[in-house]
Amino acid sequence: MSHGRTMRLVKAHAYGNDFLLAEAAQIDARADRAAIARRVCDRHRAIGADGLIFLTATPDGAETQLWNADGSPSEVSGNGIRCVGAWLARAGNLTPGAELIIGTGAGGRRLRLLETTGSRHTFRAAMGAPTELRQEQLAVAGQTITAVVMRVGNPQCVVIGPATPDRLHSIGAGLATHPFFPAGTNVELATVEAPDRVRILIWERGVGPTEASGTGACAAAVAAAAYGGAARSVDVVAPGGTQRVEWTADDIWLTGWAEVVGTIDWLMD
Repeated sequence: MSHGRTMRLVKAHAYGNDFLLAEAAQIDARADRAAIARRVCDRHRAIGADGLIFLTATPDGAETQLWNADGSPSEVSGNGIRCVGAWLARAGNLTPGAELIIGTGAGGRRLRLLETTGSRHTFRAAMGAPTELRQEQLAVAGQTITAVVMRVGNPQCVVIGPATPDRLHSIGAGLATHPFFPAGTNVELATVEAPDRVRILIWERGVGPTEASGTGACAAAVAAAAYGGAARSVDVVAPGGTQRVEWTADDIWLTGWAEVVGTIDWLMD
């Protein structure tokens, strides 16, 4: 009796922003990866995750390709690359000070392992400088709002002001698919609570509300510093926890943990 094909998946998360990781060599190069992502990321009929990352190990880390839960491709995820880093750190018994280069659709991202506590691996990641940073007036949910838009490897839209679930489901959902962003965008509602603390809610492109976002935390920190009176080094507090973001003259540095929680043999057929 045949049990059909299986794919080995690794489940990992960073502050509740969860991913499935799979070695790319397990599937044919012609396979419909978008369809696979939609199937395995379904939280009710499959395993469930915010995204699926295919990876190929390299001498200094891994090359990756990210698919959102709805099957759309994404350039990069700050939490996703740390999840890959946690898997590599665990598999390679890496010690603090080790560095990894994670290749993404937005280029290589350098991770430095700071510490390992239990199953959690904390990294400081060089996320690249923000580009196309500016303010825009956008009509959404029956009102005109001032949004801070930029790219942090992927498109970001930050609205500085009250961060409430109701606003997230109206303004956030509307902005994520707004015509101004032809490829969609990630959205953060950001409240500057103190010069060194910003609180956010996230509507992630291709996913919806998420517990945390690495690139979203970076974008919120940049927007808060550029237009909200915050410092350039801040704690960014999301529902899943707090990450540290430092915006320097030539880079954004993101510090936080990720952990591997298990492996799954997915029955592909």
